[in-house]
Amino acid sequence: MTAFIWGMSFAFQKEGVTTISPFTFGASRCTLSAIAVWIVALICERGKTRTAEYKKTTIKGGLICGVFLTIACNLQQIGLVQTSAGKGAFITALYMLIIPVIGVLFLKQKIGKRAWIAVAIGVAGMYLLCISSEFSIGRGDIYVLGCALFFALQMLAVDKYAPNANPLFMSAIQFTMNAIVSGAIALIFEHPNLAALSSVTVQILYCGLFSGGLGYTLQMVGQRMTDPTSAGLLLSFESVFGALGGALMLNERMSARELIGAFIMFFAIMLIQLPNKKISSRSLDERKKK
Repeated sequence: MTAFIWGMSFAFQKEGVTTISPFTFGASRCTLSAIAVWIVALICERGKTRTAEYKKTTIKGGLICGVFLTIACNLQQIGLVQTSAGKGAFITALYMLIIPVIGVLFLKQKIGKRAWIAVAIGVAGMYLLCISSEFSIGRGDIYVLGCALFFALQMLAVDKYAPNANPLFMSAIQFTMNAIVSGAIALIFEHPNLAALSSVTVQILYCGLFSGGLGYTLQMVGQRMTDPTSAGLLLSFESVFGALGGALMLNERMSARELIGAFIMFFAIMLIQLPNKKISSRSLDERKKK
């Protein structure tokens, strides 16, 4: 569901950052996301008693995720001004490869052979889906590559804190941080105005309420019951939905190459989701209980 929501939002986001400045767009959508998630979180938590440790973990997790999300979103917004939507989608989705690499090198996580194979197949499918000409690296691509790194770090932070915290409040905290930081930068360097914001009302509403408020909250809830490598590959399928959204909303047609890439990605996702008898289901059961 998250991949679908994020994929469909790509066209809205591209339109937004080409109409108004990146930090202004980011601050607007995240302010809307923060308000929506705070309302839902406060309603859902009304009357519930939580331990001090639970609250501490929620706040800490939300702040750490907020730092990574703020950097990632703004790098992506800036990069999308200078690179194509297809290439931006491909480079962003490289977080599915970065996640297991960070897990192995720095977090001492054990990644099965099948996961590595699935990630490699997924990257190949993503390339066919999003890159239609000779691949080259420009300034905008470098920004988006940095965005992929910080999205990977955000997902790993969610994996660490969400199982022992409140995902709604974590999501609200990270959006609040993003809105404050992006808003401050926008006021200093971009001088936003209401006329410009009103011209992209639909884009801000979708990216704020659906892609932001609903999408990232679903991500946190879902990652309570799956590992970050599998989650990363599942979420990278947003590029397939993005291509489908372009065909439906912008009358874009998928070429044979793009269709093959989408099929390869679907195969990779099915591969990584197959049950693995060598890995005990105990860890998944523990996540569900938490």
